Order: sequence, then structure tokens, then C-alpha cells
Amino acid sequence: MTRKLTAEFIGTLWLVLGGCGSAVLAAKFPEVGIGLVGVSLAFGLTVLTMAYAIGHISGCHLNPAVTLGLVAGGRFPAGEAPGYIIAQVAGAIVATLILMTIAAGAPGYTGGLAANGFGAASPGNYSMMAGFLTEVVMTFFFLIIILGATSRRAPAGFAPIAIGLGLTLIHLISIPITNTSVNPARSTGPALFSGGVAIGQLWLFWVAPLIGAVLAGLVGRWLDSEKE
Repeated sequence: MTRKLTAEFIGTLWLVLGGCGSAVLAAKFPEVGIGLVGVSLAFGLTVLTMAYAIGHISGCHLNPAVTLGLVAGGRFPAGEAPGYIIAQVAGAIVATLILMTIAAGAPGYTGGLAANGFGAASPGNYSMMAGFLTEVVMTFFFLIIILGATSRRAPAGFAPIAIGLGLTLIHLISIPITNTSVNPARSTGPALFSGGVAIGQLWLFWVAPLIGAVLAGLVGRWLDSEKE
């Protein structure tokens, strides 16, 4: 179990450092910034690379919503879920600390950490209801992709590609709305160090993704059933 939890810690650290790091450090870099498309791709690549690196060790959840969705889908034992979630949140916090330390090395850094938000904290000033619905729906489809791609009846070896590209697409759709969470751990790290509004709105980025994930787990279990 120690190896599994360590893998989840390292993998989630990489997801937050690579995804949020690309947003903070590279998205608007003068003349050659990677923009929304680049940030979306960065998040997808973190999952794709870690799925191949640690998938055989821990399953590469990197996300409390994924863990609970897999529990709901009958793919993961509920008793192991708390340890996974703690490891994921810890990895996200350490990643945010590393990112903040790096970003602070540049003159003029104002403290942005790619936190999630709605209303005035939304990149596009989307409402709480729009943000909540977005996070539920996007997480639902993320879990449907994961459950389908990792089914024993799916083509072997291609799941990380489908999952990574799925997360990329989700970011392309929803960065303007909430800065894209679909991952409570990813939201928690930046919120803890940003404080203020980010902390006050953090509840949404736990509740909505978990609802979407559990719904997807139940639907995915039914879809994958061999019973008519």
C-alpha cells in the first residue's frame, strides 16, 4: 500500500505542477506563451505520462473524484479510498508550494496560482450555477472515458491516450468557465495558498466533481455489464 500511496502522491504532484505550472509560468509568456490550448494540452500530458509511469502501481487516479468514481463503478475497493485521497491532496499541496516558490523568482509576480473559481473569480465571469453544472458534467464524462477505456473489453494499452486527450478536451471546453477543476485535489492546492475567494469557493470544486464522478461510476458499471 505504501508504494501505491507514494505513486499517487508523485503523480498528483506532477499533474498540478505540470498543469497549473503551465498556466502560471507559460500561458502568457511574452510573444511565445502557450495560451489556453497549451495549458489544456499540458494537463492532458501530465495524466498521459503518469498513466504509463505509475498506472501499473496505483492505477494512476491522481484525483479524489476518479477514486470515488471507480469505487462507485465497482473498480476500486472503498477501504483504500481515504488513503488515496490524502496522498492526492498532499501531492497537490506540495506541487503548489513548489510552483509558488518558482514563480516568486520572477520580478512582478503577483501571486496567481491558477486557482479555480466562479463569478468574479471565473476567467469568463460565469455564475456559480454555470460553474457547478460544468464541473458535474465534465467530471461525469471524464469518468465515463476512464471507465470505458480501462474496461477489460477495451483495446489494451491505449487507455492513457484516451484519458489524456479526454482531459485535454475538458480543459479546452471549461477553462473559461471555472479554470477547470474536475479534480478536488488540483483545486485544493492552489486554493490553500491563494486564500480569500479561492478558499471560500473551494466547496464547489469538491462537491460538483464528486457528484459527477459517482454518477458516472454508476452509469459506467451498467454500461459495462455483460447482462442484457
